[in-house]
Formats: sequence, C-alpha cells, structure tokens
Amino acid sequence: MRERLTNALHTVLILVAAGLVAFLSTRFGFNSDVSHAHSASLGDTSVAILKTLDAPVEVVSYARRQGNLRAVIADFVDRYRRAKPDLALRFVDPDADPGAMREAGVNVDGELEIHYRDRSERLKVLSEAEFSGALLRLSRARERIVAFLEGEGERQPLGKANADLGQFVTALGERGLRAVPLPLANAGKVPDNADLVVIADPQVAVPEAVVAELVDYVARGGNLLWLAEPDSRAGLDALASALSLRVLAGTVVDGNGQAFGLSDPTFVAVDHYPDHPITRDFALATLFPQPAALAQLADSHWDTKSILRSSEKSWNETGPIPKAGEDSANIRQDPDAGEIPGPLDLGFALSRISPRPDRREQRVVVLGDGDFLSNSFLGNVGNREYGQRVFDWLLGDDAQIAIADRSAPDRELDLSQGALTALAATFLVVLPLLFAAIGGLIAWRRRRRT
Repeated sequence: MRERLTNALHTVLILVAAGLVAFLSTRFGFNSDVSHAHSASLGDTSVAILKTLDAPVEVVSYARRQGNLRAVIADFVDRYRRAKPDLALRFVDPDADPGAMREAGVNVDGELEIHYRDRSERLKVLSEAEFSGALLRLSRARERIVAFLEGEGERQPLGKANADLGQFVTALGERGLRAVPLPLANAGKVPDNADLVVIADPQVAVPEAVVAELVDYVARGGNLLWLAEPDSRAGLDALASALSLRVLAGTVVDGNGQAFGLSDPTFVAVDHYPDHPITRDFALATLFPQPAALAQLADSHWDTKSILRSSEKSWNETGPIPKAGEDSANIRQDPDAGEIPGPLDLGFALSRISPRPDRREQRVVVLGDGDFLSNSFLGNVGNREYGQRVFDWLLGDDAQIAIADRSAPDRELDLSQGALTALAATFLVVLPLLFAAIGGLIAWRRRRRT
C-alpha cells in the first residue's frame, strides 16, 4: 500500500509539474532561428525601423480562406509582431464582397494594406524588403511636395477622367506625398520647397518661358519626372537636350504581347527589367499602352540607366496603326522610314551630383508613356507598384533601406540545357531500360531453375 501510494504521489507531482510548465510556456516565449544566415527572422534594419514607430500598426490581408496563403502571411507578419507587439493582423475574404474589393483596387489574392496613423501602403509582394520599406515610408514625418505642371492640357493629378492620374495620386497622398498644381506660365518659377516636378504629357506647345524655367530648374538641381508620349507637340526639345535624351518618332509596337494575351500590338507588356534600384527584385508585369521609344545622346553629363525596355520583337512604328478590332497582321518594320528594331528603351533614370547644398544627388526619370499610371490602366498587374517605385527613387527613399538577401545559397539548382537533357534521358530512358533488363534477367534465371 505504501509503495502504491508513493507511485501515485509521484504521478500527481509529475502531472502538476507538466501543467505548471505548460502554463509558464503561455506566459514566456522563446524563439531560436537556426536557419542559414537567420533568414527566418527579421534583419537588424527592419528591427530598427520598428523601434521608430511609436503608434500601433494594422495589417489587413485580402486573402481567401481556401489554401495555405493565410498561414504563410500570418507566419511572415509574426516576425514583425515579435519585435512590435502592437502590430495587428486582420484578414478580409475578397470573395465575401467582390464588388467592394474591385472598388478598393484589390486584384491580387493576399494583397496587404498597412495602416499607420493616418497613412496606408499597399503591397502585392510578400518580402521583408517590401514590407520594411513600406513601414519606413509610413514613418516619415515630413510631407513631400510633388508639383504637377499645369496649363497646357496635362493629365490632371486629381482628375477622375480616364486619362487623368487621380487614383494614383490619391494613393501617393496616403503615403505622405502632397500633389500641388504648378502653373508656371503664371508663377514664373518652381517653388523652392518642391521636392519633385512632374510633367504629365502636355497636349499643346509649352510656352518658351516655361520651357526655359524647366531647363533652369534642372540646372539648379531639381528632381524631375517627365511622362512623354509618341509624336508629342509639347515643344520640350530644349529640356530633352538638357537631359541628353531624344524621344524617337512613332509608336512602339511589340509582337511579344501575344504571349500575354494582347491583341493590340501597341500595348507593350514588360516582365523583365534592366538592373536598377527602381526595378531590383521587381517581379510584377507592367502594361504600357502606345509608348514612345527613347534614345540616349552622346556626351552626356548624366549617369543614365535604362529602367524599361521592350522585347526584341518590337520597333517604333512611324506609319498608320490599325485601330482596335482591325487586322494588325500586316504591320511590318520599315527601316527606310527610320524604324529601329528592338529592344527599345522606354524609360531612363538619370542621376548626378546635385548642385544644391541640401541634396546629395539629383535624380530625373523620363518615361515614354503616361497612360500606365492613368485611371484606366493603373490596375493592370504591377503598374501602380512600378509607378510608386519611380517616385520612391526620385524622392530618395530607395537609399534608406537595404535588406540583404539572407536566404540559403543553395536553394536554387542552375542546370545547363545539356545537363537537363542528360537528366531527362537518365530518368525517362536509361532507368526504365535498366529495370526492364534486370526484370528479364531475374525471370530468365527463375525459368532455368525450374
């Protein structure tokens, strides 16, 4: 009886100890990252950004209930929550109200919306660099001033017409940027507090005095975004010359659009980008309706890099282009008409040491299309995100955060075509024949025994 009582007491004590350990585990947590380069936890830069946020952060994920996407997103956000306990995650099922999701511009399953104070950011790519970069932009205290040139029929920054930029500029406002009109014909000079000037496709010739001020603004070290269009009559040749660029005649047509399901050859789809801070690790496709090609001139005082390029099946078509619904199979490149075969540059990023004492570097971006940011085409895959990257680079936000790749070095297997062929032949031909031969040999030996 004494022995049984002792065993029962030991069992009770073990159960009580296990219960106490289980209770303490809910109060005190312990995490250890044993992955390569600690890739399963946040980097020091991301942790430093979280420490600067003195208010709660809410993350809204528009992910469907089906599949494992919600679990992946929750696991990713938990890395940030461990460093900032007042960071909350909420899921919204886009299938519950598809109309509201379309109105909100949600078109990617799992899209994230990050709210901090009275600002918000949208993310379509789940990565530490994108997420931490969004937090950094939301933490900025000073509002950035973006001046949009007006007076010559430009796209309206807050307009609701199809060709205007209202939806995109509204999204910029949620990220701490304020759009202001810039009637240079009346003002005469770009204000000193303007962080960026945008020229969004003037429809009529810009007065010479305005062009001269724009050229002088660039000479003084101002940052500039110029959204050009094919065969424009804006009269900005002097500005193009100051940037050592030229807008080529005609409209770019690209036969590679058929791979994206595009029937109109003047709609250029891009999913591979030249290496630049604007495009680095950018994995989304973009759509550019009827863009113009750009060319770099020699003897440039700028460090000029291409950030957008058409495929090898493209050229700048200078002749008539069939309208939508008409047969476009007869469009052919005509070298005698000055049409240049692709790939063609559709966008350039220019930089140089800034002459302004308050800035380290002067930055300019020239794109051969403005439609991709318009209300009509902004929702196409990565158009919004590409435009936001352009603005971030122009305003210097790209240099504020650099998340190094801490993934395992052997996560990808790079095989040549010969190695792939040998591997396929081994598994599809050699091994089946070997197994068949072994089976035949075993059957032959068994028959001999009998």
